[in-house]
Amino acid sequence: MSRAVEQMNRAMLRARDVMDRAYADPLDVPGLARVAHVSEYHFIRTFRATFGETPHRYLQRRRVERAMYLLLHTGQDVTEVCHAVGFNSLGTFSRTFRQIVGESPTGYRQRRTVPAAPVPSCFTKAWTRPSSFG
Repeated sequence: MSRAVEQMNRAMLRARDVMDRAYADPLDVPGLARVAHVSEYHFIRTFRATFGETPHRYLQRRRVERAMYLLLHTGQDVTEVCHAVGFNSLGTFSRTFRQIVGESPTGYRQRRTVPAAPVPSCFTKAWTRPSSFG
């Protein structure tokens, strides 16, 4: 791997780390591109080439992952979870949640309240993590 590719991968990882840490904050492509020290369009192309999805989709998936946890482990209603993970609109949150998980937030909560058989947490996390790869 060339030094330039390695530096670009590190820049993309820095931007992704910002998204992982501040997923609930209002993040935009220009700000993330500044973190990676590249132009906006180059950031989008390089992020997609590096991680297999656009920065916007990655951020949505990260927010939905956190929402899945909050729906199962807190007593917050769906609207509170929606705002806690960084969505401004309940409709957008519900539509995005359904696209990624395959069911509505309420349906996900109701279906998952049945106690599961004890399995190692690493298997549970791998099995329940949403993926954009099908």
